[in-house]
Amino acid sequence: MAVRRAVTAAEFQHITRPGEMPPALREDLVRCWVAVTDAGGAVIPHGVGLPPVDPQAVATAFDRIVEALDPQRSRVLVATVDGSPAGWLLLRRDPHPLVAHCGVVNHLQTAVRFRGLGIGAALMRLVPAVAREEMGLERLGLSARSGLGLEDFYRRLGWVEVGRWPGALRIAPGDDRDEILMSLVL
Repeated sequence: MAVRRAVTAAEFQHITRPGEMPPALREDLVRCWVAVTDAGGAVIPHGVGLPPVDPQAVATAFDRIVEALDPQRSRVLVATVDGSPAGWLLLRRDPHPLVAHCGVVNHLQTAVRFRGLGIGAALMRLVPAVAREEMGLERLGLSARSGLGLEDFYRRLGWVEVGRWPGALRIAPGDDRDEILMSLVL
């Protein structure tokens, strides 16, 4: 069965410092982000605009993420299958002291050729242990775009919807979507 093969064959790595991001992996993850966004994925880089996206603008957004990496504040989790990057996400701690026990998951994406094989779910199943055991977090949050079934995906992984911002996301004129706020207690 393809789903089991991809999940069991996936290897995971944590990038916790800027110097740990190999240039080839950086290029692969930027290409992944461009392809996922252009294929309709809900991971549109901040300040980049709607698809089709400019690869250089995505690279700049990705570089900002990498520059901020720190073992206790943020890390990129990467899944690879047979040596090829299959998906990634960003896990970060909220810096404000009142919510420093909370983390946020951003940019979960699966490379287009690996979609439907359980890579995203495998990454999300890894997140709670990393957040709790390596970063000392007690709670995680994320936001998702309505209209794509993402809330059901996250619910199956134990996340709870805690709110919505109706019409907060404008995909195109006349296509406003809710931003769904979700939480996971670790």
